[in-house]
Amino acid sequence: MKITFATGNDHKLQEINEISAGSGVEFVLPPEGFNPVEDGETFEENSLIKAREAARLSGMISLADDSGLCVEALNGAPGIHSARYAETAQARIDKLLLELECKDNRRAKFVCAMTLVDACGKVLFQTRGECHGEIARGQSGVNGFGYDPVFLISDRTMAEMSEDEKNEISHRGRALRKVLEFLSK
Repeated sequence: MKITFATGNDHKLQEINEISAGSGVEFVLPPEGFNPVEDGETFEENSLIKAREAARLSGMISLADDSGLCVEALNGAPGIHSARYAETAQARIDKLLLELECKDNRRAKFVCAMTLVDACGKVLFQTRGECHGEIARGQSGVNGFGYDPVFLISDRTMAEMSEDEKNEISHRGRALRKVLEFLSK
């Protein structure tokens, strides 16, 4: 079964296809012109916006995720603005580390809300996955993307884990496995 995955991010597409390997589901990018306005106030609202736009463009069942990093000491920021927290991935990490420089509470979580819609945009299934950890005092590791080099779980950052290790515990992996379970019924 082919399902449109509502993203323009090739790395996210690769990641979810790795997680779903062997499930009988293949995720594909939406057609050209996919550029929804993510003006929701929650991860779930933004996920729904993206899923419906992908379904409208592709005429296929579509899955979207909206994900981000929520830091306790920053009252949940950057949250739904994680991808727009600063201009570049490195600038986002630098800004986060600077804002936490004098904070003792470094607890954080990655959140991923996923919405599956039919070809007409009707919601079939919604779920959420979370991965709890803390923000490191510096960057470490070369794998992954986004905030992975500063997101610590136990004694390693997500960027220090193999893709298989990360996919097993990640917010996106947890949410996607719930979607795949729903699809298998």
